[in-house]
Amino acid sequence: MKINTKIVLILSSIFLGILGVLMSFFPQEIAIHFKIDQSTSIFFQLTGALYVGFAMVNWMVKGSTMGGIYNRPIAIGNFTHFVVGGLALLKYSSNNQDSVELLILTGLYAVFAVTFGLIVFTHPLKEA
Repeated sequence: MKINTKIVLILSSIFLGILGVLMSFFPQEIAIHFKIDQSTSIFFQLTGALYVGFAMVNWMVKGSTMGGIYNRPIAIGNFTHFVVGGLALLKYSSNNQDSVELLILTGLYAVFAVTFGLIVFTHPLKEA
């Protein structure tokens, strides 16, 4: 199975970029929406900055060969982020099933985790 890593990196860049901008510029609104203490808004802003940075890295390497040993640090970073983040979201959303946004976010994280897992553990030049 050959994965078009350029499309995956573009989609993850857009996804992380949107999350990052929202978390950076609307931390209090997000806290209110999810019924979280507004004093934690600095953590939303810092996390948003991380997401924007990750989005920029993904955007910059979108034209490069990725998978196997090629661009392995970026692939591993994305894989780890989406697996750990997805597990955290899964645990949190299991107690808060009334939030459709949270369930969608968890699903997107799971899709990216599986996709980056395939990228990490598959050689990009292998012919099927």
